[in-house]
Amino acid sequence: MKTCIVTGASRGIGRAISVALSQQEDIQNFIILARTEEGLVETKGLMAAGKNIEHYHIDLTNYEEVQTLVQAIGQKYGTIDLLINVAGYADPKSLLETTIENWETTYRINVHSIFNITKEVVKFMKRTGGKILNVASTSGITPRPGWLAYASSKAAIISMSQTLSEELSDYGILVYCISPGRCATELRKILAPDEDPTTIMQPEEVGDVVRHLLSDSGVCLDGQNIIVRKQVKKQTASVKVEVAPAGVVK
Repeated sequence: MKTCIVTGASRGIGRAISVALSQQEDIQNFIILARTEEGLVETKGLMAAGKNIEHYHIDLTNYEEVQTLVQAIGQKYGTIDLLINVAGYADPKSLLETTIENWETTYRINVHSIFNITKEVVKFMKRTGGKILNVASTSGITPRPGWLAYASSKAAIISMSQTLSEELSDYGILVYCISPGRCATELRKILAPDEDPTTIMQPEEVGDVVRHLLSDSGVCLDGQNIIVRKQVKKQTASVKVEVAPAGVVK
């Protein structure tokens, strides 16, 4: 049975992905991570019964602590089959309002922590292969005035994912990257505080897309930036999944 790590699992997209993947019969062991223990406990309660679920409240920017935890997980289960990087941070500011502290915090959480945990997981994953999925954003491929640090950090994740897809292919590791559009999360409230969350995509819809991507039928979609967004037409709405060709801005 497979072992899966999900970061940012205490709410939003991270919670939705954890719940969706817990429906998969071939994934038995879940390690869900976030900074808020209460939220992790709530997520655990929503996941499918009969699964082995461990939760750890941890700051992913404590790099050595993360390294130690991944080593313990890998040694306990023998391998790590799935890594889902969801945890993110946003404090949107324009260029002249962005402090170096704001910039560094955004990159420590949104980029450096993903680099750190991915590197540690791959030390185990390279033995048997596996799948890594990074959650970026459509803000990483389109101009977002006032969101400089956040948008550029998400662009870095898209580039990182595409590079690792080729670099890790010799190990049988598939790397996926999804860029959700407007989604009703706590992070979105920070980016667009006046928006009505009921009119945009819900985290559960993203969770369903991720579940499909990581199934056997999603194998051909690795190495690409996959855009997930909700299209509203008159009184109906549907979630659309697109693949953004390299170098093309949508």
